Amino acid sequence: MRAAWISIAALLLSASSRAQSFTFARDIAPIIYQHCATCHRAGEAGPFPLVSYEDVKRRAPLIAKLTRSRYMPPWLPEAGYGDFADSNRLTDAQVRMISDWVAQGAKFGNLADLPAPPRFTSGWQLGPPDLIVEAKQAFALPAAGTDVYWNFIFTPPIDRLRYVRAVEVRPGDKRLVHHAAIVVDRSHWGREQEKSPGAGFPGMELTNRRSVFDPDDGHFLFWKPGGAPYVEPDGLAWRLAPGDDLVLNTHLRPSGKPEQVRPSIGLYFTDKPQTRYPMLVQLEHDGALNIPPGARDFMVSDDFKLPLDADVLAVYPHAHYLGKVLEGYATLPDGKRKWLIRIPDWDQNWQTVYRYKDPVFLPKGTVVSMRFHYDNSAANVRNPNQPPKLVSAGNHATDEMGHLWLQVLPRAAGDRRVELDEALMKHRLEKYPDDFRAHMILGALLLARANAGAAVPMAEAALRIQPKDAEARNLLGSAFMGVGRVPEAIVQFQQAVALRPDFVNARFNLGNAFARSNRWQEAIGEYNRVLAAYPNDGLAKQKFAQALVQYGDALLKDGKRSEAAAQYGKALSLDPKNEAAKARLQNR
Repeated sequence: MRAAWISIAALLLSASSRAQSFTFARDIAPIIYQHCATCHRAGEAGPFPLVSYEDVKRRAPLIAKLTRSRYMPPWLPEAGYGDFADSNRLTDAQVRMISDWVAQGAKFGNLADLPAPPRFTSGWQLGPPDLIVEAKQAFALPAAGTDVYWNFIFTPPIDRLRYVRAVEVRPGDKRLVHHAAIVVDRSHWGREQEKSPGAGFPGMELTNRRSVFDPDDGHFLFWKPGGAPYVEPDGLAWRLAPGDDLVLNTHLRPSGKPEQVRPSIGLYFTDKPQTRYPMLVQLEHDGALNIPPGARDFMVSDDFKLPLDADVLAVYPHAHYLGKVLEGYATLPDGKRKWLIRIPDWDQNWQTVYRYKDPVFLPKGTVVSMRFHYDNSAANVRNPNQPPKLVSAGNHATDEMGHLWLQVLPRAAGDRRVELDEALMKHRLEKYPDDFRAHMILGALLLARANAGAAVPMAEAALRIQPKDAEARNLLGSAFMGVGRVPEAIVQFQQAVALRPDFVNARFNLGNAFARSNRWQEAIGEYNRVLAAYPNDGLAKQKFAQALVQYGDALLKDGKRSEAAAQYGKALSLDPKNEAAKARLQNR
């Protein structure tokens, strides 16, 4: 009987040993193929390939060390604090399996157990793009030194409004470009930063100067090595108009020798127009970033109450080298907390956009919060200053930032971005009472809601902050027009075009104001300038035609019948559907 017990125990021990024996073919290859090979292969950013057994065995101890430390594969969010698509986080069991496999001698195992190696698409990931644009000039990346943040400007050659369902960045040599993001620039702010056309300009993070009348596009256009292009669902494609610029913000790393970086962008269009309107909601409090040297846990916070029911589709946290613990969460109206993201050990080298597996529903009245903690002590191995020094907010790598971006899609039908934008700007003015853009955007939103009386003080406040801003003059002029203060509006529009002679919108408004004051010759002069800049602008032609009809009416009252008929004829040539011009010519 005793011998039988010994025999059973030996069998159990043998089975246990076999169960804990790992091979590359059966156990390790599936992990490597899913989590490592996307970057560690020919033509990608990984410094060495990890596709074959020989590749992996050659670096097996290093792989075990980097996976144990969670440095690889790079995945910053803590498990259980947001359910993300394309999660690249190994389970604890997978980490132990890799270490045990290495300790057991990194055996190959049975060839029959080996899964088929991953197949990757060469070239454009979604097939040939509908349009490819290339940077006008290459950037000369120096051989050595700190990381470089460079912005390339592209102007897609399109002749009509298009909707973009996907975009793919080809950065050139992927070893040199750590990550990149696209900003849609409709105001040509980026061009103003260039020293010469096409040269690009430096800067770590962009603050896009969108028009106060142009809502945020609401899309994350982010690229990182190994990532697949994101295809927008039907109804969420973003618009691209003739003349719009795309600014590609790149994070570049010297390779040890001089390099040329010249990226290109592939655009994929759709005929399905945008019917749903997300918005990028930013939580931040950079004004409070003033981190003393030696501070181990300096916290910056912001809280924003949602004015409507919405789904959160994606999240993008951002800080620089001193960032340590980054948290974003929502407090529901019933007091329950819903985590959006938590990163316990921030590393800006691996920043990215995180998209949720399923939209995160947040009802109206939910308070969205960010709590970012910074370590400015000598113990922070990423601290660029040794010894530490005072660090404040700024756009250089050695400055700091604290931004939590959310892609928010209102649940109600139609375009509800105005409500979100208004709530955000009011919140911003609570933090920064002298914020120029917040006053401007609030003024424009009030004007769009036909509340010109409330828009006037907002525009006046913006002008007190920046009296030489042409857009602020234009906004105040538009508000004056809305309350019937036409002579004062004319003064503001004239000052706007004096500050920016190419400000077509202000010239258009000036023409309208002149027409409203029966100053026809001056109105016609401004409309002519508008049409010279935009010869196919239908609205400008209609307004111009309307003014010509009114001018003709004034001439007719003075008995100048032939001159009046000439104006009616010009009106019809501009707008063949102008019924007033037709009627007047028929009744001559």
